[in-house]
Amino acid sequence: MAHLGLICPELTGHLNPMTTLGRELQRRGHHVTVVARADVRAKAQQAGLGFVVIGEHEFPEGAMGEATAQLGRLNGLQAVRFTVEVLRRGAATLLREAPDAIRAAKIDALLVDQAVPAGNAVAEVLGVSLVTVCNALAMNLDPTLPPAVMPWRFTRGFFARVRNRAGNALLRWLVEPIIAEINTYRAEHGLRLLEGDNLGEGPALAHIAQQPAFFDYPRETLPECFHYTGPWHDPLGGGERTLFPWEKLDGRPMIYASMGTLQNRVREIFETLAKACAGLDAQLVLSLGSRDQAPAAAFAGAPVVVPFAPQIELLKRATLTITHAGLNTALESLSQGVPMVAIPITNDQPGIASRLEWLGVAEVVAPSQLSVQRLGAAIQRVLREPAYREKARRYQQEIAHLNGLALAADIVDQAISARRPVLRNRPLARLRP
Repeated sequence: MAHLGLICPELTGHLNPMTTLGRELQRRGHHVTVVARADVRAKAQQAGLGFVVIGEHEFPEGAMGEATAQLGRLNGLQAVRFTVEVLRRGAATLLREAPDAIRAAKIDALLVDQAVPAGNAVAEVLGVSLVTVCNALAMNLDPTLPPAVMPWRFTRGFFARVRNRAGNALLRWLVEPIIAEINTYRAEHGLRLLEGDNLGEGPALAHIAQQPAFFDYPRETLPECFHYTGPWHDPLGGGERTLFPWEKLDGRPMIYASMGTLQNRVREIFETLAKACAGLDAQLVLSLGSRDQAPAAAFAGAPVVVPFAPQIELLKRATLTITHAGLNTALESLSQGVPMVAIPITNDQPGIASRLEWLGVAEVVAPSQLSVQRLGAAIQRVLREPAYREKARRYQQEIAHLNGLALAADIVDQAISARRPVLRNRPLARLRP
């Protein structure tokens, strides 16, 4: 069995699926260790995984919480730029401290989030096996489709390609500070520099994405070792159990609303959301995603308001999800056959919302156009027209047959044991039941 190191952004939306995959690999006999800054220690311990700290002096415990609180007040391009700076600082810390920490821990293979291409450089320098993990929307650039940070709809033709290439160029420009940090390190160690569209693939033995194939636009270019799997949901659970006042549910159709754990500090969005639902014959359950938001009495319609929620359990009862279009919430809603209204704030959320609209399972309201009237109309359309729920249930059935977590672990198992690329056009050997 191998000692696997997990590297991903210290953000809940990335940590949850990554640690879920880590638990599955640990159940199969691997030793699994999270390599991250101090704020992730509790999350790793809750998941029952090992932990190696880096950047402890530069980023003491609590530092990441301050950064995410600031990000939660931003949106659009401003939020993207702030995210890039957070990732750049994380890359600098990783490149400086992770190699020695990984050697000391005797980690012999790395699972690296696609959003942390610095981890690929560390794997190359150490000469350890590498698997690229796509916890968020696949960011692989392709001239046939819009980059993930754009809200553009998928269309074909010459003008769409021109638009997509311009969007890809803009994305490369936005992440240039991260690439410059990594390329300085790569040059110091005699590695090929990142350039063009090759921003984060690296010499991976496999590239696994938790998004299903149906949840992406038709692509022309993907690495031969790229695998769509399916949502990484752990049937045995893991981590800390979230309490919820179940006795407050009154039996009316339930609308579940969450803006995630990052872009959740804009009070006006919650107020608009509550007012849009206040006149409906439905009960709103609103998860704030933090403990420093306004009390329940501040919102119209007296919704059930909690700082955090047992999301999957609530989605099993929900009629509709109102979401920021984070990938985990989107896939969890589809896993329960629940249609959505999406309010994408920033980063890959516009791309996820665009795909939800393309699949016919959601209405999208851009934050710049958000009003009680527009949001209310979108909610009414999804509740009134059965096609949204019918399509969501169709994808629920597809997800049920994917067994994405087991498939992802199978691919990692094969890549690490054979130490050669796992290609998607070849049969996958199941090494364990």
